[in-house]
Amino acid sequence: MGLLTTTQQDYYEGTAGSLGYYQFVSLDDIISNFTVAYVGEDKIISKINRADIKFHAMRALQELSFDTLKSIKSQEIELPPSLTMMLPHDYVNYVKLTWNDGAGIEHVLYPASKTSNPSAISQDANGDYTYNGTNLATQSESDTWAGYKSNTSTNQNQSYDYDDENGVAYDSGRYGLDPQYAQNNGSFYIDELKGNIHFSSNISGKNITLKYISDSLGTDGEMQVHKFAEEAMYKWIAHAILATRANTQEYLVARFKKERFAAVRTAKLRLSNIKIEEITQIMRGKSKQIKH
Repeated sequence: MGLLTTTQQDYYEGTAGSLGYYQFVSLDDIISNFTVAYVGEDKIISKINRADIKFHAMRALQELSFDTLKSIKSQEIELPPSLTMMLPHDYVNYVKLTWNDGAGIEHVLYPASKTSNPSAISQDANGDYTYNGTNLATQSESDTWAGYKSNTSTNQNQSYDYDDENGVAYDSGRYGLDPQYAQNNGSFYIDELKGNIHFSSNISGKNITLKYISDSLGTDGEMQVHKFAEEAMYKWIAHAILATRANTQEYLVARFKKERFAAVRTAKLRLSNIKIEEITQIMRGKSKQIKH
């Protein structure tokens, strides 16, 4: 390999920041590079404040994070007796929830579409609402959530007593089963209003992994862009600025809209990380006869 530079030596010794950082560009560098390339006399944008560029850069990073950039984060917890997990501070949407066995294998959890955690209104013996001053009083826990977490299993193949519309038990069989319930890994539902994920009781105490989408907006270290998507960021910022400025010629806006679309498409292809050898290995088994 030859002699290492000071920067390379710091990297391998672990004093230059996170490993693998070279594949990313910070948002601050994106803004500076954009200013050099696009702003100034005889350039596309003659004059603009850095704060305006930063606004559009953050919006570009946020939008690209949802379906282009590798913005998936993960958290692992041991599920407590409360059967709840707090949503991360930068949570936008979930990708997958799993519980992990002793061998480190992930078992996918599926959403429970027929339950929720509504606000339970307190009532007196006559059924009338009770008030806490001028507001309706609410119970700490709804009966819906209490019933869901107290059930020993959410596996619809084993529990027939509370969801009969998903299949009919007959001679120890289960007929007409909805495929979404044909699993015994457990289930969950997300209470968006209260910011919690609720789990079925059969996975209490197991290690739960949440993989979720972030908008990538956070600390300076978190706001970074993969180099495969760097050009897409520049085109996105340029189009956003030109489209929101008065007296911009329409053909220029249309041109950068097309260039933005092409750059984003290229970034998606590059970030898809397709490897011919891996695809070949998977496809080798596709010609086998399926016995049934």
